[in-house]
Amino acid sequence: MTQKLEASREGYGRGLVKAAKKHKDVVSLEADLGKSTKSRMLIPEFPERWISCGITEQNMIVTAAGLAWSGKIPFASTFAIFSERAFEQIRNAVARPKMNVKVIGSHAGLVTGTDGASAQAIEDMAIYRSLPNMVVICPADSMEAEKATLALAEYDGPAYMRLTRDKTPILFDDNHKFEIGKAIILKEGKDLSVVACGPLIPIALEAAELLKKEDIDAEVINMSTIKPLDKDTLLRSAKKTGKVITAEDHNIIGGLGGAVAEVLAENSDAKLARIGVQDTFAESGAPKDLYEKYGLTAENIVRTAKKL
Repeated sequence: MTQKLEASREGYGRGLVKAAKKHKDVVSLEADLGKSTKSRMLIPEFPERWISCGITEQNMIVTAAGLAWSGKIPFASTFAIFSERAFEQIRNAVARPKMNVKVIGSHAGLVTGTDGASAQAIEDMAIYRSLPNMVVICPADSMEAEKATLALAEYDGPAYMRLTRDKTPILFDDNHKFEIGKAIILKEGKDLSVVACGPLIPIALEAAELLKKEDIDAEVINMSTIKPLDKDTLLRSAKKTGKVITAEDHNIIGGLGGAVAEVLAENSDAKLARIGVQDTFAESGAPKDLYEKYGLTAENIVRTAKKL
């Protein structure tokens, strides 16, 4: 059976509408990209709660902070790379005063593909993870993105969620439970821990099946919350297997790989290898070709596992 595919941004759009139905204070702000980020899905039912700020990301963030100050629950959406234009505002108007603003960065990572290196945000999780008070989420699929959006509407505080433009496999159904700060073990294993997030989750599961043929029993962990990281689940798995691989569509510096490395360095003697963008900018190309060139593949996870 062919696995169904959908971009995680679609799940965000659905989740935003559901959150708006549940919470009268949910509002959406856009920096001229509402069609692409899917925030426009709010308009048919709640047109008065959708605000177009034009191509002014800094203004959008400060406006969102003002709305949060007045008791609203603002979701401010743009492309991940463009959200970085407003870093100072996110730092000083959102994170520092702990404003209840949700920054949504769509079109992140190499999976953005043919938009080219200038648009492929590979540093966004590192940037926002460095901010005190900031939650950072990278959903595994569109359903988890929907559930995460609903969870963010309930959470009182600053947060950043990264989404994808291209379609990826749908792994979960409507019964999926998402909790901020909690990892999910998708496959139990005893020889190796593969900790992944976002579009690398289905690739990690594929790698686990390939490793099974090599008599290597891999555990696969969906670490969809990058901050706060689920240290307990990570350390239990690392203690059991003694070997950890991280896999992400992001620079290995500062993102999931960096977060896991910090925890293991202070709490474990497990060996670690990081799969992701190896501290380089990529190029324009089809996502599949970029993943192959830069090693974001099941085959590379298998090779790395054998080395460990």
